[in-house]
Amino acid sequence: MQARIKWIENMAFVAESGSGHAVVIDGPPELGGRNLGARPMELLLMGVGACSSVDVVMILKKGRQPVTDCVCELKAERAAVEPKVFTAIHLQFIVTGRGLNPMQVQRAVQLSAEKYCSASIMLSKGEVTITHGFEIREST
Repeated sequence: MQARIKWIENMAFVAESGSGHAVVIDGPPELGGRNLGARPMELLLMGVGACSSVDVVMILKKGRQPVTDCVCELKAERAAVEPKVFTAIHLQFIVTGRGLNPMQVQRAVQLSAEKYCSASIMLSKGEVTITHGFEIREST
């Protein structure tokens, strides 16, 4: 896996993935940025949520669950002093479908947390406490 980060101006950068996708990264105005893009730590948090969401949806689809939507809401806490690492992350999945089996949704979230989501598993091996929850909503 590869990536390239190119400085644009002030605190703005363009990050390009090895697969050719780009995202703007910028700092807050108090650090010289213009708020043109996500902060690096926000991207890290979004990456954890996306990694786990992909797992949950794939596991549910393989289990022939009628999932129609999946939202992962993340809340993170950071240390008060530099380097201000994440100390806790909670992933809350809101899974929507018709007649979803709660045990299969729970299993999908658990498998992602314990076996498949390389991003969250990597962070949990450090000093980040990672927790998961889920809610099921019926499709209308």
